[in-house]
Amino acid sequence: MDLPCGTRNYDYARDMAVLRTRTHWALFIALLVIVFTAPLYLSRSSLSIANLIGITIIAVTGLNILIGYCGQLSIGHAGFMAVGAYTTAIFTSKLGIPFPISLICSGLSAGLIGIIFGLPSVRVKGFYLAITTIAAQFIIIWVINHWGSATGGFVGISVPTASIGGLEFDTDARQFYLIMVVTSLCLFFAKSIARGRIGRAFVAIRDNDLAAQVMGINLTYYKLLAFFIGCFLAGIAGALFAHWVGFMNAESFTLTDSILFIGMVVIGGLGTTIGPILGVVAIRVLQDRLIYFSPALESAFPALPSGFTVGIGPIVFGLVIILFLILEPRGLAHRWMLFKAAYRLWPFSY
Repeated sequence: MDLPCGTRNYDYARDMAVLRTRTHWALFIALLVIVFTAPLYLSRSSLSIANLIGITIIAVTGLNILIGYCGQLSIGHAGFMAVGAYTTAIFTSKLGIPFPISLICSGLSAGLIGIIFGLPSVRVKGFYLAITTIAAQFIIIWVINHWGSATGGFVGISVPTASIGGLEFDTDARQFYLIMVVTSLCLFFAKSIARGRIGRAFVAIRDNDLAAQVMGINLTYYKLLAFFIGCFLAGIAGALFAHWVGFMNAESFTLTDSILFIGMVVIGGLGTTIGPILGVVAIRVLQDRLIYFSPALESAFPALPSGFTVGIGPIVFGLVIILFLILEPRGLAHRWMLFKAAYRLWPFSY
């Protein structure tokens, strides 16, 4: 993060700190106040969208670590999210394991599966690695559909309400607080990784893996670590999604969702912490607005086939991706950086 003129980092610990100036802290506290008072003034539908945004931010942040920082292309992220969702569903509904433990286990199980499907990244990359991760998507969904005794098969599985101690998160407002707390922790975790030694190794591999290997970076270790971290966050997102919806099947985690996640990373900005947040908010709000205005479009254009406006969402999403690749390939994060520079949003030092 760029600092204002006259601000210096005199030691490595301060340079690696996430919040380094008084302005950073002030804006961070203001953001927390706005977010955690949202249930007081948001409608139920808005809270539902906010919950979905929070869950998606966690998943896309994991994908950003994998693609944006380490350069390992994955097109099966929704499949790893499904691993976490079904892990918590089985643990809480059938084994009676408390939610906090099942949440961590969901992340670990998705991370371990991610390592298995990340092994080809040691030998292949680019398009070939993308094919491998697509295979992961189909294999995971096939196992879910055909392991009916554990997952409920094609019918699906019910997931109990998340609870910690005697507190049940059984309303949209309570779920909002749970999701936002976990989202904040995951973002802080991702930011800490990106600004530390591991993040620097990831960036070196992304920019030139041969040069990184010459410098002594263990490519196998860090590539698999990237898969583990990215899929761990996907598993956490999947677990929260499962408890949020209450009932799910394999159709909740499609290849379309995996592609949508990649689009969110691209639109938000690859290799930035704020990129996944901006990309997810932009796409989820756009989806909601398209659904809201679909009836009006059908009334305005009666000549269109019935249900045609329902398919406008994917069309608009594709156009947005194309426009960003042409006009702003560095995503909304770059626009945010230019905005900060233009309006001097970081005027105070320590």
